[in-house]
Amino acid sequence: MEDRVINDIGAKEQLKDWESINWKLVKKRVRNLRQRIYRATVNGQWNKVRSLMKLMLRSYSNLLLSVRRVTQENKGKGTAGIDGQTATNPTQRVALVQEMQEYTLWKTSPTRRVYIPKANGKQRPLGIPTIRDRVAQAVVKNALEPSWETRFEANSYGFRPGRSVHDAIDQCHLRLRKGKIAPSDLWILDADIKGAFDNISHNFILEAIGKIPGKELIKQWLKAGYVESQIFHETESGTPQGGIISPLLANIALDGIDHLLAGFHKIRIYQSSPKAKRQRTTKQKLGKYGYIRYADDFIITAETLIDIEEIIPILKEWLAVRGLELNQDKTKIVHIEQGFNFLGFHIRQFSGSCYTFPEKGKVLALLQRLRNWLKNHKHTSQETVIEYLNPILRGFGNYYKHSASKRVFSYIDDQIWRMLWRWCKRRHPGKGKKWIARKYYRTILLVMPYK
Repeated sequence: MEDRVINDIGAKEQLKDWESINWKLVKKRVRNLRQRIYRATVNGQWNKVRSLMKLMLRSYSNLLLSVRRVTQENKGKGTAGIDGQTATNPTQRVALVQEMQEYTLWKTSPTRRVYIPKANGKQRPLGIPTIRDRVAQAVVKNALEPSWETRFEANSYGFRPGRSVHDAIDQCHLRLRKGKIAPSDLWILDADIKGAFDNISHNFILEAIGKIPGKELIKQWLKAGYVESQIFHETESGTPQGGIISPLLANIALDGIDHLLAGFHKIRIYQSSPKAKRQRTTKQKLGKYGYIRYADDFIITAETLIDIEEIIPILKEWLAVRGLELNQDKTKIVHIEQGFNFLGFHIRQFSGSCYTFPEKGKVLALLQRLRNWLKNHKHTSQETVIEYLNPILRGFGNYYKHSASKRVFSYIDDQIWRMLWRWCKRRHPGKGKKWIARKYYRTILLVMPYK
């Protein structure tokens, strides 16, 4: 295939210095190729899609960007797989790039099973691939993701480029607020899939992605198994949560609920105003259900309780084909005036108006985290306390600042002042309140130079 991107296949000279890489050019080449895959998929040019995917898999810029993502950008960059290898400095990253150019991609390794705590006290299993497999997964993801972005449903927001939690919450508000003409949905199915990443059918994923370059490699990642306590275990279903490509595969498996719900309709009748000279009756065909999904958490909305109860068995049958089922402990039907928690927000309707608040459990967990840290760091300096608190509070504030959070922020502000005051008093049990206030709560005037 004659293509200008062919110049990016393979390195012209051996990479020696990680800092000398022109990342602006590397990102531009990968971005342009991703856009071409996207456009070819929109136009239905499937042969061209396959050819462009092959170019992406062989692209040297894609390899450099994948190594950078795995070893610098990801939070798990310091976590090793069963090979015990990481690349935390520039020299190791250069060696990894050179090794990946000679690495046989069709030889995958099992993942290393680790556990992290969940909010309910249980533990979530993670499968950590080797560093080579993580780089290879990032390479394949850049080739596969642009094509699927053209086909994913509109109301899916989890693990997708250009989408976030706040987009999902905004869609919830649009669906559940009371309109001027049509009433809002009043009943919500707050659903959660039981062990979505652990139970997804391998056969369904492989059939869904079709015959694409890299399919056999994806199959090997799914079937690679995991090692726990030096014992190998086979994997008959699921995709490891520690893998870079796993969120994309999960989205592929769960794609289609919106299409399923689109088959159910309702007829709304509008009457003209009594003051109108000519009375008219207008009928409009509308969708019966609303739907918002973020990863394996989703909600389905409807006007009546009967509509929600009717869709549950249909939804269970749809999930069973994919090897999945609803988590009965977390799945419930609620009225909008009762409210429900979704993605860290509490969504509720008061007098026809829909509001989103920070979830109570998240607020209490934040305050408890800060209290515990201050109790365990009684003798640290004030500068260290400020350096610890500022990024946490800034992140929490940025996450919830677009909701109705004024009262919650005021409560947090008051609680933080109280816990800091107790922290100050514990440091100086023999001093009075005025002395402590003068030492820790001083006003500093900054005088700006006159120009």
